[in-house]
Amino acid sequence: SIVCVTGQHREMLDSVLKIFNIKSDYDLNIMSHGQTIIDISNKVLAGTDRVIKECNPDIVLVHGDTSTTFNGALAAFYNKVLVGHVEAGLRSFDLYSPFPEESNRKLTTALATLHFSPTTTNKRNLINEGIDEKKIFVTGNTVIDALMSVVDKNHVFDEEVLNKIDYKNKKVVLLTTHRRENWGAPMEAIFSAVCELIQANDDVEVIFPMHKNPAIRELAHTYFDQYNDRIHLIEPLEYLDFTNLMSRVHLIMSDSGGVQEEAPALGKPVLVLRTETERPEAVEAGTVKLSGVIKENIFKLANELINNKEEYEKMCNASNPYGDGSACEKIVNEIYNYFNVSE
Repeated sequence: SIVCVTGQHREMLDSVLKIFNIKSDYDLNIMSHGQTIIDISNKVLAGTDRVIKECNPDIVLVHGDTSTTFNGALAAFYNKVLVGHVEAGLRSFDLYSPFPEESNRKLTTALATLHFSPTTTNKRNLINEGIDEKKIFVTGNTVIDALMSVVDKNHVFDEEVLNKIDYKNKKVVLLTTHRRENWGAPMEAIFSAVCELIQANDDVEVIFPMHKNPAIRELAHTYFDQYNDRIHLIEPLEYLDFTNLMSRVHLIMSDSGGVQEEAPALGKPVLVLRTETERPEAVEAGTVKLSGVIKENIFKLANELINNKEEYEKMCNASNPYGDGSACEKIVNEIYNYFNVSE
């Protein structure tokens, strides 16, 4: 196999490649300051086109719902190369939320031949869109495979403040928020609700790995600096630190998609800071709750999970719908089956 990375999320990418000892054969290194989605798309399309022409692969696997995913699939399609989509069939049913991810994954579906869906709900979405059921494979999500191999109760964090927090006796909340649709007033509502949560509960501490966006950082300091002994503003975490932090906190408040899958595998409730989710099976299973982006709703739900032990444990013990850590093996087997070859 040949590994091509685009570098769309440079900091996270490099740490993950190192952790899992993956060496990329091609690195497009597309990122530069101030570029738009159009700029990213143009670079990915042209770069992956060059790689495909040079390597002449039998299949191109793309993962997820980023601009890299869609444009990588488009480059393969233009070269008449089979596309396999990992994490296929997720839908929010709102083309602009999350943006541009919902459109990216729908467009990728149109180009793919093999669809590797994390859940039966994802499979059903694809069938409803007219995709041949024989080309859809329910595998679980590969993030669970990765997660299970890196969580360590003795892990030491690079960020020293994380080693000093009393996870046993404090109710530590991990906050992550970065989505475009939450910039502005929704972000202010989220931050205001977190401040209210701190004021109402003496035993709560919050960890917020700040997004690189300067506007988010400025707003975070405006709201949180007055509570700097209990709200810890830190730099974005690498994968190993982030996953191990998830395993230790009491509650996660996040607008991330992946966290909705990872945290339940660790038995951690997630309050999703969005009005809808492309992962409805998590809501149905009871591992996550949608809070929306209204301050009062966010505070009410978060405060309940801090103070209502029965409700909290109910979410902790809910069954994770995203697989058992064997997704990668299932995907590889289905590819072998498609090409009628043995391992």
